[in-house]
Amino acid sequence: MKKSGTSGRRLLLVEDESRLADALQVLLSREGYTVDVCPDGLSGLNAILANSYQAAILDVMLPGISGFEIVKKARETGISTPVLILTARSEVDDKVRGLDCGADDYLTKPFETRELLARLRALERRGKKDHPETLSLYDLSLDPASFTLTCTRNSQSVRLSKKEYQILEMFMENPGRVLSREQLAVKIWGYDSESEYNNVEVYLSFTRKKLAFIESSAKIKALRGLGYELREKNV
Repeated sequence: MKKSGTSGRRLLLVEDESRLADALQVLLSREGYTVDVCPDGLSGLNAILANSYQAAILDVMLPGISGFEIVKKARETGISTPVLILTARSEVDDKVRGLDCGADDYLTKPFETRELLARLRALERRGKKDHPETLSLYDLSLDPASFTLTCTRNSQSVRLSKKEYQILEMFMENPGRVLSREQLAVKIWGYDSESEYNNVEVYLSFTRKKLAFIESSAKIKALRGLGYELREKNV
């Protein structure tokens, strides 16, 4: 993966035509974007799963897996990064397929760079409107747009699964409150059953490991017979 830019808004560009990728990288960098460039579908998928982006530009026809598959897999894991699909095809079916996979917009090659930039700005505005604000508690910052958890003391961050995110979201929206296993199961899995209680225990363990990984001062404390509370370690 090639990177350009030192600051500003971060974009993912997945394009296997090297000359077009280089030209777009220069253009976008001049517009104030930090650009990560991937030349194939698999590296593009890994990048969008591992990083937080303002938007992603995905070519459809790629080595490995297609742009359609990248956006579909990203959406299945709960990633809501705005996606613009680039395609050399003009058929309506391809445009419909891209939108149905979870893309936010499409642009047919060849295109005017002014239109590309205008569509990116529109996606950014839409993303800001659609995404709730970042949650903060203790030394934790939880980004709902990317499912990224950051320790504000050391700037270490980690991406969460959808269930891990939902667990921490519940705790951070209810500071100082003890949440029962039943409350977590019903809120996150949607119904009350013993199998979902077991899932709660599993995902709480995963979430604790993520907190430890970023060296947060917060921990999820089990309170026997009551439930769980997110608190600082020295409490």
